[in-house]
Amino acid sequence: MGSLSALNLPLQYPTARRDDSVIDDYHGVRIADPYRWLEDPDAEEVKEFVQEQVTLTESVLKTCDTREKLHEKITKLFDHPRYYVPFKRGNKYFYFHNTGLQAQDVLYVQDCLRGEPEVLLDPNGFSEDGTVSLNTLSISEDAKYLAYGLSTSGSDWITIKVMHVENKIAEADTVNWVKFTSIGWTHDSKGFFYSRYPAPNYLGVREGENLDAGTETNANLYHELYHHFVGTDQSEDILCWRDSENSKYMFGAGVTDDGKVYCECSCMYLFSRLFALFLSIEKNEESTRVVLQYLLLYITENCDPVNKVYYCDMSAFSDGLEGFKGGKSLLPFIKLIDNFDAQYQHIANDDTVFTFLTNKDAPKYKVVRVDLKEPGSWIDVVPESEKDVLESACAVNGDKMIVSYLRDVNYVLQIRDLKTGSLLHQLPIDIGSVTGISALRKDSTVFIGFTSFLTPGIIYQCNLDTGVPDMKIFREITVPGFDRTEFQVNQVFVPSKDGTKIPMFIVAKKNIKLDGSHPCLLYAYGGFNISLTPSFSVSRTVLTRHLGAVFCIANIRGGGEYGEEWHKAGSLARKQNCFDDFISASEYLVTAGYTQPKKLCIEGGSNGGLLIGACINQRPDLFGCALAHVGVMDMLRFHKFTIGHAWTSDFGCSDKKEEFGWLIKYSPLHNVRRPWEQHPEQPSQYPSTMLLTADHDDRVVPLHSLKLLAVSPQHRLFFELALASLIRFVKASGYSTMQHILFTSLKNSPQTNPIIGRIDCKAGHGAGRPTQKLIDQAADRYSFMAKMVGASWKE
Repeated sequence: MGSLSALNLPLQYPTARRDDSVIDDYHGVRIADPYRWLEDPDAEEVKEFVQEQVTLTESVLKTCDTREKLHEKITKLFDHPRYYVPFKRGNKYFYFHNTGLQAQDVLYVQDCLRGEPEVLLDPNGFSEDGTVSLNTLSISEDAKYLAYGLSTSGSDWITIKVMHVENKIAEADTVNWVKFTSIGWTHDSKGFFYSRYPAPNYLGVREGENLDAGTETNANLYHELYHHFVGTDQSEDILCWRDSENSKYMFGAGVTDDGKVYCECSCMYLFSRLFALFLSIEKNEESTRVVLQYLLLYITENCDPVNKVYYCDMSAFSDGLEGFKGGKSLLPFIKLIDNFDAQYQHIANDDTVFTFLTNKDAPKYKVVRVDLKEPGSWIDVVPESEKDVLESACAVNGDKMIVSYLRDVNYVLQIRDLKTGSLLHQLPIDIGSVTGISALRKDSTVFIGFTSFLTPGIIYQCNLDTGVPDMKIFREITVPGFDRTEFQVNQVFVPSKDGTKIPMFIVAKKNIKLDGSHPCLLYAYGGFNISLTPSFSVSRTVLTRHLGAVFCIANIRGGGEYGEEWHKAGSLARKQNCFDDFISASEYLVTAGYTQPKKLCIEGGSNGGLLIGACINQRPDLFGCALAHVGVMDMLRFHKFTIGHAWTSDFGCSDKKEEFGWLIKYSPLHNVRRPWEQHPEQPSQYPSTMLLTADHDDRVVPLHSLKLLAVSPQHRLFFELALASLIRFVKASGYSTMQHILFTSLKNSPQTNPIIGRIDCKAGHGAGRPTQKLIDQAADRYSFMAKMVGASWKE
């Protein structure tokens, strides 16, 4: 394995102060927390500790001889034009474009598909270093206004601004303290719905004031749904819904229109269910025009794919939404679904008849229909598939749906009848991923984004006017110097510890010898019903081409690749399945001859960072290098910070005795061991490890990585756990963290592989990171990998 001796310098790990008075009692089990002071990001002592880690990491990276070459090659390959799926509002088309190395993508507008595009919004003008990014946007139905949310330094907090599309003049509107939201315009373009939290007065700010938000760690509670009228102050916004008795509930807003303008279709990921739909339903009866208006409210409590559905009749508001200005009453909702037993996503409606995508009694999802006049009577429109997962569905071309399925981690697209659900056409796409579907119900043209491991990007234009859908390439992204014929992609199914077959993609140069000589990068996530599907990566292409690396993605349990049963099989009491799956995938790569343990690097982010932390604790001998991005490392306290309480649906919570028993067994922070003491007959050590975090990550706050880097007690605690009516003794440490237990607490430590942290400034959990920061980080982490696994550069 790569080692400190290979770096030709002695590393001086920072020593942190201990406070032995901090001890928590978990259901009779006492756990020391002597470094809780690392949870305060504003403390000078913490800032000094962070700076020491930055200095240490830079001293290591300076010895990584591929760092500059990787930076140069990744920059060169990144410098290509990129386009994203266009979408239509009013009579205009909008799309994002990046010329290559621009920090942030730019929003363009054109009057028609062949019209001259003009820059509508360029986020690169909001900051010199590109750290102000566009987090969300919505364009009014008539394309009169653009409302957009700006994030600073990658924080989840956004500020909404408004622009007039035609003259590109910014309005005075500023909406603060917005988080986890969509923006939904009403049909008259007078205003929009959005979701927010109360101003965080614990930071000493008042409503309307700004500060460098994103470094605080306080829990996000009491989400609220508001409506804002253009041209007014935020203090005049209408509070539409809140629930003071359920502080963890979340709400949102979006706008659709029956039979005319439906929601823009797109792949629905992490926060897809956190929105409400404002529906204007129009119906002509002879000379009388009846307008029914509904507000659909979706309510969620955590990250589980379940939600409540409420609605109210907006046509009953004699004075419209204006009548609620200054009032103290919330909007009058009627409960359609008032429990958290399934997920419901609106697809379409005609009058009071609504079509939903749901996992109700269908873990692989199905399409159902209900009439609000008979809310107890639901019918299946598209039944659940036996094998394929129904990922998304949206109404197109009046009476049709375009639906996407996931079949063995590859996308399948179909056109179905909206009313009957019958299959009309199969759309021809290659093996890979659908990155977006853009369509309005009234339109016969659909735009589809596609990518794969060897396809940088294709945007298809599909015409549904013809008898058979006509699919043609609208735009294709090309990367100068990239030749897909140099590479091969295989999919294998690896048996896990319990025999479950785990899909894994393997990307390598063509005709490689399976002699165990290749550096290998294995990536996975395994949580929150999120599926990892094929996509193109500039940096990993460089690794494969110039370092001879094999790149792999393991679709372990906990994700959504095979539906809700697959998700549940890797969560809560069964979380260990995720680690077993990943370890089995790693062992396969060794036994099949792709690599060997000292050349195997593992990588994951967020929940995937937890995965990496747990696996190097459980099998340190199996890996040569580990890269853990923004990982959830303290499984006993994660729920106390920012939005961490929403993750208890996947992890459980240490406040509950049984769930504490699950968490303490794998929490990375509490399971660091000295491998040479665990298995003295077979001396081993931890792999070279880089923990990556960022100062404005207010999703998984940096304290997780800082604690894991820093310290551990000098003794072990023994405690009793009552599980399944059995008393068992479980050996665990308090905060058994890496640098202390493996290095600074020993005179001559057998641990020679470095344990370092890369802490980025003016960056968050990942979204909105400017291009230069993406390149810098990729060059740093992969040059570290190359050094530690002994990979040599090839031109």
